[in-house]
Amino acid sequence: MTNREYMIIDGIPVQINGEKNILELIRKAGIDLPTFCYHSELSIYGACRMCMIETERGGLEAACSTPPAAGMRVKTNTGRLRKYRKMILELLLANHCRDCTTCDNNGTCRLQDLARRFNIHDVRFPNTATAVNNENNNTIDDSSLCITRDHSKCILCGDCVRMCSEIQAVGAIDFVHRGANMKVGTVFGRGLAESNCVGCGQCAAVCPTGAIVVKNDTAKVWKALDDRNIKVTCQIAPAVRVAVGREFGLEESTGAAAGKAPGAAGNTIGRIVAVLRRLGFDEVFDTATGADLTVLEESNEFLKKFPRKDGGGLPLFTSCCPAWVQYAEKNYPHLMSHLSTARSPMQMFASVIKEEVSRTSSRPHIHVAIMPCTAKKFEAARPEFRRNRTPVVDYVLTTQELIRMIRESGILFNELAPEAVDMPFGTITGAGLIFGVTGGVTEAVLRRLSPDKSAAALQTICYQGVRGMEGVKTTSIQIGENEARIAIVSGLKNAADLIENMKSGNPEYQFDFVEVMACPGGCVSGAGQPPAAFTIKEERGSGLYSADRLCTIKRSEENPLMISLYNDLLKGRVHELLHVQYHKEDVHA
Repeated sequence: MTNREYMIIDGIPVQINGEKNILELIRKAGIDLPTFCYHSELSIYGACRMCMIETERGGLEAACSTPPAAGMRVKTNTGRLRKYRKMILELLLANHCRDCTTCDNNGTCRLQDLARRFNIHDVRFPNTATAVNNENNNTIDDSSLCITRDHSKCILCGDCVRMCSEIQAVGAIDFVHRGANMKVGTVFGRGLAESNCVGCGQCAAVCPTGAIVVKNDTAKVWKALDDRNIKVTCQIAPAVRVAVGREFGLEESTGAAAGKAPGAAGNTIGRIVAVLRRLGFDEVFDTATGADLTVLEESNEFLKKFPRKDGGGLPLFTSCCPAWVQYAEKNYPHLMSHLSTARSPMQMFASVIKEEVSRTSSRPHIHVAIMPCTAKKFEAARPEFRRNRTPVVDYVLTTQELIRMIRESGILFNELAPEAVDMPFGTITGAGLIFGVTGGVTEAVLRRLSPDKSAAALQTICYQGVRGMEGVKTTSIQIGENEARIAIVSGLKNAADLIENMKSGNPEYQFDFVEVMACPGGCVSGAGQPPAAFTIKEERGSGLYSADRLCTIKRSEENPLMISLYNDLLKGRVHELLHVQYHKEDVHA
């Protein structure tokens, strides 16, 4: 090597290979340089200063905002840097709520983790967060149905602000005031419920402390489970099964736990079903069944409008993602007539379950949906999804909340024997399972629309560009004598850009079918999932495709349960139970 090809980091030569900043190079060298405000998918902010490095001339530079230079020599672990980082952590803790034992992020807080890493057992400065709390008396914003904000735990890293504006194009929060009074807030200091927040929760997903967390509804579910006069049922979304195992020492990627044979982890749906029964749920179902219903209804709706007749109704946008639905309502109301009237899988399946239970049981019934998504809490509260003033889905728990309940119960998740979901809704398809990853809805619909039902045709669809975690993908399919052009988008900023391009009239951006998921990568990246690096989210997506490969039935229309439902429970009631017409109401995320 020549000095034009590498940097010297702590005396070790590290080759430069397209890294955008020194921080990426340092991490490639196997050094965990601490940060609060750095995320590779967000813009460089450089606010926390935890990633400072020392140059050979004794200068200090932020590794996240400094590009690598050939021949440059830096140190990451000197006495001066350790003292500097400890001082930053002490100052942050001096202006931070220290009620760690009662914080939702206890054990997963980045500030707590670094304080422990740098052996900070005492803070020399008075805790000013308490004084601020007493003066304002309004540090907690609990107005949203999806997330909770606590100003006293905010370290002003800006992660949430950049996520909301750069990735999601929502802009519900930003920095307000100046100097010592600076904080993250909404326009005019309103609660999140009164802002243009869509409940996607991606701000909570990147928050390194407990300043923004998922709304905790576990107490309400525990209360229902404790009342044995109430029948409590639940459904589990596809993406949940590939996000629980890692939290209990089971690796999604390798499918192996420590000391156990391969295959012990990965898709943990069997263990999830088992633990839910032990928690007290009377019946446990798989939302993939609802996804099959959505495929059939959405594809039928598309076929009625395709090919374009007088421009009516196309493009057809998917309506499975509640954050996307609300984003369209608030920013593109003219598109609401283009959203599919098909309910989300959660709502379709809940309607079916409640109808079935009403036939077979006289007990009061509570239905719980376990979802990877914070916005589902908002969707469950929408007036459009009430029957006789009662929500079809009574409570939504995120994956994080499920994990919290399992730990609280003391049940050893790793040692449970897998169990199957309950009948009469126990038959699922691979098409329903892949709904949890970006492109999955489209692939499931293409399987339904393709005239060729062979195994080779399935492989062809896989390689048509529908798979992958990219934010924007396009493909096409031949339907009869016409070609249908399809776009697949994840991340609301990508959706906004696509819509603006479509409005321009450019033929390149004219589509017949558009899949939109608010979270980058789809539901596997939902804010209700345990926070993880993007590589882990990719592995979750791969886990769903692996589950699809193991399914005997690949297409929704081939599920015998669908035939039974349409001939019995759904007969004459398809529109009532499976479709929705959105309208403006005083409901906020």
